[in-house]
Amino acid sequence: MSENRAFAHPYIPNTVPEVQEAMLKEIGLTSIEQLHEAIPDSLKLDGLMDLPPAMNEYELRRHVEGLLAKNKHAGAGGYLNFLGAGCWQHFVPAICDEINQRSEFVTAYAGEPYEDHGRFQSLFEYQSLVAELVDMDVVNVPTFDWAQAASTAIRMAGRMTARPVALLPKSVDPDKAKIIRNYCTPVMELRELEIDPVTGKLDMEDLRRKLTEEVAAVYFENPGYLGIIEDRGAEIAALAHAGGAISIVGVDPISLGLLEPPSRYGADIVCGDLQPLGMHMNYGGGQSGFIATHDEEKFVMEYPSRLFGIVPTEVEGEYGFGDVAYERTSFALREKGKESVGTQTALWGITAGVYLSLLGPHGMSELGETIVQKARYAARKLADIPGVTLRFAETDFFKEFVVDFGGTGLTVAEINQRLLAEGIFGGKDLSASYPEWGQCALYCVTEIHAQADLDRLADAIRKVVSPQ
Repeated sequence: MSENRAFAHPYIPNTVPEVQEAMLKEIGLTSIEQLHEAIPDSLKLDGLMDLPPAMNEYELRRHVEGLLAKNKHAGAGGYLNFLGAGCWQHFVPAICDEINQRSEFVTAYAGEPYEDHGRFQSLFEYQSLVAELVDMDVVNVPTFDWAQAASTAIRMAGRMTARPVALLPKSVDPDKAKIIRNYCTPVMELRELEIDPVTGKLDMEDLRRKLTEEVAAVYFENPGYLGIIEDRGAEIAALAHAGGAISIVGVDPISLGLLEPPSRYGADIVCGDLQPLGMHMNYGGGQSGFIATHDEEKFVMEYPSRLFGIVPTEVEGEYGFGDVAYERTSFALREKGKESVGTQTALWGITAGVYLSLLGPHGMSELGETIVQKARYAARKLADIPGVTLRFAETDFFKEFVVDFGGTGLTVAEINQRLLAEGIFGGKDLSASYPEWGQCALYCVTEIHAQADLDRLADAIRKVVSPQ
């Protein structure tokens, strides 16, 4: 910023010249440029920025709204959507938005107002509800997303076992795997496990070969990124435990009204994404990860994130809510924290708690059954189209399934482009991530899809791949 700026910028704080001068004087400097002396000249812009003329507030609003109007959305009156792959379109009850927009919960940073107006209790209730859902005892204040939750769970296992290696299947979302690898690389090595080319499930022989004394954790997902239900969870956990490793299971929580929770088949740590539980799809937001364990000190003390508990107060019959073992976090002891944990998605935790309290056990069970029925109906309809088949056709799946368009002579990109003309977002193109499968796409079907929507999809794909 130029030293001789003579006015305050309407969007940038502390640009009043007198305010800047007072701030510089306080820290013993004479110019803002002195703050940038440590930055190499090669990285600094040498000259003026070629910016368009400044707009006033009204002009800027019209410009931005014009850009936003170009978006093709999946909401009411928008495109019919079959994209999932980590951000799914589920029904969001109005009460979820009503509660998470209340002023006592909405803040600019980390869900952390300077005083507690029921937030601690709300987070405790969220933790209790998720713990019941996954059949565990302890749940953290949410992380950014599933990828961070899985990364942290793996690092927890590394600290607990003092081992440097974690195993995870090739069927894990490639983007998620990159985040896990990046997050764990300073202290952990990630090694891939093969998947069975016929079933899409974990290759058990490859797991046995790679389970060495170096392995701290075996991570797998159920249901996985490709929608596949892994029915050998108990066997995987038993192998991990026999080798002295920790079993970590990633899970889509909305499946647990129907599927058995991972704790029942030997999971030591459960993690996943809360986004299906009352959160809209958002570009760059709306994701929120959770971690859950049993109530054992060896696990609890490895959580880097906040945990809320309930304790009696000095007044008989009254209870309060607050941090459990706060000293283990980087919030309390920055230099001694298990990991440096910054902003957490506490608001989405409260939202998930509202969603779970609204549906209850019976609602979650009905929801899971509805999703499975609709997804299987859609898969059968698509498999009836000439040239279209299901990859892993004999394997049970939840919500998502892999469609193989190899027999159509078209690429997934071409099919999806033509579906856009029909007002449909087709499935995620898997050809770059799994080139050995040819032209495959990941389709997602949830409770929001009516039978007419699924019939419309099948008719549109039949028209696209078999033009008259």
